Amino acid sequence: MSVVVLLVTATSFAQSKVGTIDPDFILAKMPELTAVQTALKEYNLDLEKQLKTKLDTYDTTLKAANEKFDSMSDADKVAKQEELAGMENDIAKFRQNGTQLVQLKQNELVQPLYKKIGEALNEIAKAQGYTQVLTVGNNTNLAYVDPAYDLTTAVMEKLGIKPE
Repeated sequence: MSVVVLLVTATSFAQSKVGTIDPDFILAKMPELTAVQTALKEYNLDLEKQLKTKLDTYDTTLKAANEKFDSMSDADKVAKQEELAGMENDIAKFRQNGTQLVQLKQNELVQPLYKKIGEALNEIAKAQGYTQVLTVGNNTNLAYVDPAYDLTTAVMEKLGIKPE
């Protein structure tokens, strides 16, 4: 019985074909990336405009409060200070969340490109009989990868991107 299991396991392993792909390299070469970068830049500018509006509103409110501060009642002073503190907190949160918002927008814009890469990879891997494809790139710690099994160029060609 163990001989049969060993034989089946050896046969299954022998039929495995493992390839690699660097999707970030492909993404960097995709012409659609220019539109993504432009949209991301516009989004970033929009966030900057929103921040400027918040800062301008805060400055206007602060100047008006400073001009009337001596003539305000104690209750009005406290209310104005609370309003300004609330505006300061809102500005601080907006600045803090700005980086996260840009990252989320970038992910949203890039996701369709990764999907396109994945679809092309699926077609190539099936057509060429690959059973597994590993992602390589900047964050990969593979000890050895035979370049003959790298599908990056094939996927780029399928997407109409000229490898350089």
